[in-house]
Amino acid sequence: MVKKKTKFLCNSCGYESPKWMGRCPGCGEWNKMVEEVEVISKGPRGAFQHSSTTSQKAMPIISIETEDAPRVETELDELNRVLGGGVVPGSLVLIGGDPGIGKSTLLLQVSALLSNKGHRVLYISGEESIRQTKLRAERLGVKSAELYIYSETNLEFLNQTIEEVQPKFVIVDSIQTVHHPEVTSAPGSVSQVRECTAELMRIAKTKNIAIFLVGHVTKEGQIAGPRILEHMVDTVLYFEGERHHTYRILRSQKNRFGSTNEIAIFEMLQGGLKEVLNPSELFLQERSQGAAGSSVVASMEGTRPILVEIQALVTPSSFNYPKRMATGIDQNRVSLLMAVLEKRMGMLLQAQDAYIKVAGGVKLDEPAIDLAVLTSIVSSYQDRAVNAGDCIIGEVGLTGEVRRVSRVEQRVQEAAKLGFKRAIVPASNIGGWDYPAGIEVVGVETVNEALKLCFRDL
Repeated sequence: MVKKKTKFLCNSCGYESPKWMGRCPGCGEWNKMVEEVEVISKGPRGAFQHSSTTSQKAMPIISIETEDAPRVETELDELNRVLGGGVVPGSLVLIGGDPGIGKSTLLLQVSALLSNKGHRVLYISGEESIRQTKLRAERLGVKSAELYIYSETNLEFLNQTIEEVQPKFVIVDSIQTVHHPEVTSAPGSVSQVRECTAELMRIAKTKNIAIFLVGHVTKEGQIAGPRILEHMVDTVLYFEGERHHTYRILRSQKNRFGSTNEIAIFEMLQGGLKEVLNPSELFLQERSQGAAGSSVVASMEGTRPILVEIQALVTPSSFNYPKRMATGIDQNRVSLLMAVLEKRMGMLLQAQDAYIKVAGGVKLDEPAIDLAVLTSIVSSYQDRAVNAGDCIIGEVGLTGEVRRVSRVEQRVQEAAKLGFKRAIVPASNIGGWDYPAGIEVVGVETVNEALKLCFRDL
């Protein structure tokens, strides 16, 4: 006997409620509750189960034997770095990004590279037919007898195909199109995404298969579906970039097998994605020499230092409330740094509009960029250019002091590699390490000292 029951689920966090509510009690967001019909069967369950029937006993940790499963490296060094050294067998990787950004292209190229090394790969497409996938593979030059293409959205058929093919790697494009036969809600709903991901996670762990999931994103840039989806998987990668530009950034937001905030740079060409091995040179190649409002900072993205240009434009405001706009960094951080300039340096910025941008489309969120942002603002306000050979690194406190940053040695080495002549760093980072040849390292304690170095007549 089957009984139907109506419930309401939050699209953001998966909170369940017997009635509709305007604001979700779980995450606090408005208008996220959707109605779904839950079917409760009192008879015997079907043969297709999403939970494991085997039970394990609790064991002392010292008696558990582990095996060092070697990572499988692809021929894309940038992707290997983001994944923490390669693909871990039995892992569940979620890749999100805007439509048309290149997620399917990247995974099809990865499938070809893995299959060419003798690994059997199953590419499951829920959005394209096998002929459409074949046409895209021909454009990318993908030809391998170990690459299997399958077009299906029913999770039960997917499970049967995995049993028949016995692949080592599985790509599911996308998780929002897959539906569980025992869940009555529509594909892409909270219940469907949660149950399908749980079943795929069971397959990955029990069969030691690495599974890649493609996830759509919302207009806010978050992966569509319940928030629990990101908690269930082992690795969360975001594919970022503008569709009108050729460069793409693959960023690691979560990784149980490596460091987070690692990034990989790819260039979209007619024949597919090509990795960029020196992103610092890429971000600085169009930098204008001698232009006011520009400074260079060495930012750490995971374990790699990257030199990026920070641009600022400060102009008199025609409004009662001046504008504060930022692209690539937190707007509140910009307001804080401008308040430090007003209080500690006596600069009247209350009637000035400020526009801050990180060139190249990179997003920076570490405090070591504070001093470079502040220098760019002063450079635009005073209409004086910063020395093109200076790399500025440091965190700025509310009292105007320049505070210590981490991994300053790697930052300075990257600056020296690209030909910078001077690195302005916090004074507390001076000493205890060998300075690279060809670059002068200068320590500063306050914002006033740093600005006097950048602008001699300030």
